[in-house]
Amino acid sequence: MSEEAWQEARLIPTSGINGPEEQERRATSALLAVMSAVREFGRALTAPLGAPAGAVQTFIEVPFDVGGKRFFPDGLIRVTRGQRQWTALLEVKTGTNDLRQEQLEAYLDIAREAGFDALITISNQMPPVPGQHPTPIDKRKLRKVLLHHIPWTEILTAAVMQKEYRGVADPDQAWILGELIRYLEHPRSGAMEFADMGQGWVSVREAVASGTLRPSDPAVPEVASRFDALVRYAGLRLGRRLGAEVVPALSRRELAEPAGRTQALAAQLASTGTMTAALRIPGAAGTLQVMADLRAAKVSCSVEIDAPREGRPTTRVNWLVRQLKNAPETVTVESFAMHARGPGRVDPLRVVRDDPTRLIADPAKELRAFRVAQVTSAGTKRGVGRGSFIDSVLSAVDDFYEQVLQSLKPWLPSPPRLRSTDEPASGEPVASSLIASAISSQDGPEPIKVPQPSKGADD
Repeated sequence: MSEEAWQEARLIPTSGINGPEEQERRATSALLAVMSAVREFGRALTAPLGAPAGAVQTFIEVPFDVGGKRFFPDGLIRVTRGQRQWTALLEVKTGTNDLRQEQLEAYLDIAREAGFDALITISNQMPPVPGQHPTPIDKRKLRKVLLHHIPWTEILTAAVMQKEYRGVADPDQAWILGELIRYLEHPRSGAMEFADMGQGWVSVREAVASGTLRPSDPAVPEVASRFDALVRYAGLRLGRRLGAEVVPALSRRELAEPAGRTQALAAQLASTGTMTAALRIPGAAGTLQVMADLRAAKVSCSVEIDAPREGRPTTRVNWLVRQLKNAPETVTVESFAMHARGPGRVDPLRVVRDDPTRLIADPAKELRAFRVAQVTSAGTKRGVGRGSFIDSVLSAVDDFYEQVLQSLKPWLPSPPRLRSTDEPASGEPVASSLIASAISSQDGPEPIKVPQPSKGADD
């Protein structure tokens, strides 16, 4: 028998999962066990939630008796440092199962009565804004207990970041963390990818195409929220490959009021048939802008970068073109002049390479910035797979970063040169005994005193 048919033993096997309850229980137990075994990983997940840097203890299906009823939260996490303890209950869903409001509110009551600090929920639901919870909760329940939500994709990203980029000190613990990564990446684990644009996707897309979409349509906010969630998921996926924290580029107001962000995006979708979002990537020359045009069935990714502050206009254009030597010819470049309003001059990259002056409307005006964009076709299907909208957006983001954005660097002025004492201040030669940078050279020539012969008494 060939060794190729042998199945390698795994610490966390995916075989033998019978039904959603077994899937949920195994995922919860595997996650909590690795959190307590791999200190760096446990710290990476609990520190952002307010836990101290201490030993992590984890438990599954801890029973609680409240009002004559027995409840079994999926897990409990306790972090101890000195005299301080931080404790959180855990509720987990896998697959397409969503969190339930009544269950979460019961667990919040349990946590409050027990003096616990937080309730953590984990599911495949992806809120459009970090920090937002996918389930509506009575805010009175949150007065003494914090509520946190972590999508499975974010947990997988944290595991990959810790193992591959930040590092794990103990080799055996690194192997254990790798086993968790393999398990979560398996389709049978229940830690699914973003796979659905929502029930209202088809009706909204068709209404946009026919020009009959109305802002009052209840499916519009759902599609807008799903788009923000999709872009956030694209950032998490890209961050796993880069080893960097890629997050949505949102204003403070949008982070504080996620509902306002969704309403604004829904209004944009109803009026123009487009949705826009952005990703902030550490070290990138600018934010990655994503626009989905449902009317034209196109996805556009772009970045705006400041032009150099010195040199002729053609020199500034060539500075950008040299950085795009490996970019596709279909990429478009748009230039914006200083103090100019409205759109700038735009042409495909293949045209700008041959004739940089195409982006210069007025040679007397300085160029202020450039916008580099790549437009691709958008899928129409609601789910994932060939011809799906989700896959077209994910591919557009990954391709634009790889082919365009990662090659761009912001312009920096040349540092001032230190003038050597052996060099003249100008092109005129000077005597070697008088250096232009010497302090004495700034004072002007001094008169030469010639000694006079002393006169005798008889003269």
